[in-house]
Amino acid sequence: MTTEQRDEIGRTGSVTNATERAADGQGIRERLSGPSRFIVFKIGRALLVVVAATMLTQWLLGLAPGGVAQTILGESGTPENVAALNAELGLDRPFFAQYFDWLGNVLHGDFGKSPITSLPVFDQIIKAIPVTLELVILSVSMALILAVTAAYFAARRPGGLVDRILGSITSASLSVPTFVLGPVLLYFLAVKANLFPITGWVPLSNGVGENLRSAILPAMCVAIPEFAVFQRLFRGDLVSTLQEDYIDAARARGISESRLLRVHAFRPASVSLVTVTGISIGRLLGGTVIVESLFVLPGVGQLLAQSIVKRDLVMVQGIVVFIALAYVAINLSVDLLYGVIDPRIRARGRR
Repeated sequence: MTTEQRDEIGRTGSVTNATERAADGQGIRERLSGPSRFIVFKIGRALLVVVAATMLTQWLLGLAPGGVAQTILGESGTPENVAALNAELGLDRPFFAQYFDWLGNVLHGDFGKSPITSLPVFDQIIKAIPVTLELVILSVSMALILAVTAAYFAARRPGGLVDRILGSITSASLSVPTFVLGPVLLYFLAVKANLFPITGWVPLSNGVGENLRSAILPAMCVAIPEFAVFQRLFRGDLVSTLQEDYIDAARARGISESRLLRVHAFRPASVSLVTVTGISIGRLLGGTVIVESLFVLPGVGQLLAQSIVKRDLVMVQGIVVFIALAYVAINLSVDLLYGVIDPRIRARGRR
């Protein structure tokens, strides 16, 4: 066999291998087309979000004055004792060495122990999750029920008396911050009217009635601003949907306005509301710090606030992992719900 023939065979083989690799890649893309590719992309982005959030958390807490060793030893801790405790806890190592050591343990299911309380981080988070989860579900449910009802009546006659009154109510709800709204609700509904306990939390295992009595007031504090956002958004989408051509065609067939709103406009107009609701749930899972601190609720928000004050980096990073994963999981669920709510979105996805 001549040299030219061997070179020709080599070039042919290279082209064949490249073609096979391209075909394999195309096959993988085809197998991951549609919902599978979307879910894989979301999971990959979730992992990047968790890594970025936890790394940023460790860096920011490292910039804060003081530290875990100083918190443990208190004011009596000498620089020598602080340095010795930092070495014992591994806090004197380089930033990336500390981070990747922690990340490796998390990937094996070990979130570590809090250097402040010596308790497992995972157990403390699991203990706090039910309180925050119930608070978020109750508050968002209250906000949605009130917002959808108010938006329905406001959209029946845009610019009318009911619409203007509800617009004023939502503006007032948005203008009052939570740290002002909470004490006002406490004073009038707990101190004066004695309808609810001032502070504290009764677990669901101690009775549904007592549990709801301790949860409704903080849930109202969270729900009022969310109600204002939901109502304004859904009212605007309903009014816009009622101006669509297919609504005009249905109206020409003699269908009543109330039926147009309930049957023909409700589902298409609710896509934005579902998006904002998902974002709100994800945000509130880690954003109820003020309410939980004000009402002394043993939830994730209060645990996060206490851990930041104590410079408990291991606990803070564990909570950040939970919040980031919950946020991404909720957003993924919302994206998958779009096709169920509006068939037009499902049809576009198939194309």
